[in-house]
Amino acid sequence: MEEKKHLNKENKESRTRLKAIIDTAVDGIITIDARGIMESANPAAARIFGYEPEEMIGQNVSMLMPEPDHSLHDGYIARYRKTGVGQIIGKGREVLGKKKTGKLFPFFLSIAEVKLEDKTIFTGIVHDITDLKKTEERLRESESRINSIIQTAVDGIITIDTRGVIEMVNPAAARLFQYEERELIGQKINMLMPEPDRSLHDNYMQHYHETGEKRIIGIGREVSGLKKNGMVFPLYLSISEVYLTDRKVYTGFIHDITQQKLSEERLRRYAAELERSNRELQDFAYVSSHDLQEPLRKIQAFGDRLKTKEYEKLSDQGKDYVDRMLNAASRMQNLINDLLDFSRVTSKTKPYVMVDLEKVLEEVLSDLEIMIEKTGAKITHMHLPSIEGDPTQMRQLFQNLVSNAIKFRKEGVTPEINITARELQPKAHLTSTPGDELVEIRIQDNGIGFDEKYLDRIFNIFQRLEGQKYEGSGIGLAICRKIAVRHGGDITARSQAGVGTTFIITLAKKHVQ
Repeated sequence: MEEKKHLNKENKESRTRLKAIIDTAVDGIITIDARGIMESANPAAARIFGYEPEEMIGQNVSMLMPEPDHSLHDGYIARYRKTGVGQIIGKGREVLGKKKTGKLFPFFLSIAEVKLEDKTIFTGIVHDITDLKKTEERLRESESRINSIIQTAVDGIITIDTRGVIEMVNPAAARLFQYEERELIGQKINMLMPEPDRSLHDNYMQHYHETGEKRIIGIGREVSGLKKNGMVFPLYLSISEVYLTDRKVYTGFIHDITQQKLSEERLRRYAAELERSNRELQDFAYVSSHDLQEPLRKIQAFGDRLKTKEYEKLSDQGKDYVDRMLNAASRMQNLINDLLDFSRVTSKTKPYVMVDLEKVLEEVLSDLEIMIEKTGAKITHMHLPSIEGDPTQMRQLFQNLVSNAIKFRKEGVTPEINITARELQPKAHLTSTPGDELVEIRIQDNGIGFDEKYLDRIFNIFQRLEGQKYEGSGIGLAICRKIAVRHGGDITARSQAGVGTTFIITLAKKHVQ
C-alpha cells in the first residue's frame, strides 16, 4: 500500500514537472489525437498562432493551416494510419502556419508519435522561424546587392585562397586580363603576372604566412599585370585579408592605370620640352635686353648727337632722314620692351596668392584716370570676386583690355565700357580639383569693333588690324591670352565692325601649387 502511494506521488510530481516544462517552453507544443483533434496546446503555441488555449483545444488542427494543407490534412492522417508512411512524422520540416488574424508565417514543425495504452496521439513541436526567415532574406538581399556591385564594378575584383587559387573573378577583371571567367576560376593567380612575380608569387605568400610582413595587403601599390595575349600593363593593386568561418581568403581590387601612366609620361615629356622652351625664351629675352639693345642704343645716341650738333648743317632731306631714323629707333625700342614684357609672363612668374580682382580693377582705373578724363569714358562694373593668381599679371590683363577699349573708340562717340563677372562650373558637381571652378569676366565697349573673321589674328604677337592709325606694337592682346592661359583659362571676343567688342576672359579660381 505504501509503495503504491509512493508511486502515485512520484507520478504526480513527474506530471507537475512535465506540465511546468511544457507551459514555460519557448516553442509551441500541441497534442492531437488520431482524428486531428487538438487535445492540448501550451501557452507558447497559443501565442504563436494568436489564440487562447481554450479556443484551440477540441478543434481540428487544420484550423492552423493555410490552403491546400487545411483541406488535405485529414487525408494526410488517414494515409499515414493506413500505410505508416509519414511526410513529417519523425523527420521535421519547414511549413506555413495560419494565425487567427489570417496572417501566414513560417515555422519548423517536428512531430512525434506516442502510443498510449488505449490510443495513439501525435505531439507537434512548433518553432516560429519568422525572424530567422527575415534575417535570411536580409542576408540574401545583402548578398544580392554585394554581388551586383561586384558584377557591375568598373575595377577588377579577384578572390583567392591561401594557396593562391582563384575562387572568384568579376566580369571587369576577366575583361581586363582578356579571359573568360571560367578560364580563371580554379587557376593559380600567378598566371596573371609577368616574370619575375610569376615565379616568385608562391614565395611571397609563404613569406607573409610565416612572418606577417605586409607588402601589398592593406597597403596597395602599383604592379604589372599580364593579359592573355601576353601584353604587360600597369595596374594599382590593393588586397584585403578576409577571415571566413573556417578559413582565410584574399580579395584583390585591380585598377587599370594604363591611361594614367601614359598621361604621366606625356606630361613628363611635355614638362621637359616646356622647360627647354622656357630656357630658350629666357635666352631670347637676355639677347633682346642686352645684345639687341646695345646697337640700338648706339643708333639712338649717334642720331641724337647728329640732331643736336650737326642738324642745321644738313639739307632738308638730310634732316628728314635723321628724324625718320630716330622715330624708327624709338619704335624699335618699344617693340623690344613689349617683347620682353611678353616673355616675362612665363619666365618671370610669381607664386599664386589670393587676388582681389575688385581692388586690382580700381587701381587700374586710377592709373588710367588721365586717359579716362581726356576721352570722357564712362566705365561701369559689378563687384569682381577674388581668385588665386599673380597680382602683377592680373593688373597687366585689366590695364591692356580697359585701355584698348578706350583707345579703339569711335570718333565723336563717348566710350562706354561695362565690366561684369560670373562664376562658372564646366562640369556639374565637380569642385574638388583646381580648374573645376572658373570666373568669367566680360569687358564690353561701344568702340570701332572688328570683323570676327579676324578673331584668331588679334591674339597673335605683333598683329594689328588697324595698321598705323593707332599707337602700339600689337602685342597687348597676345600678353592677355598668355596670362589667361597661365591662370587656367582663356580669352576670346565677340565683335561687330562699328558696333563694339566684348572680350570674354575665363580664369580658374584655384591652381595646382
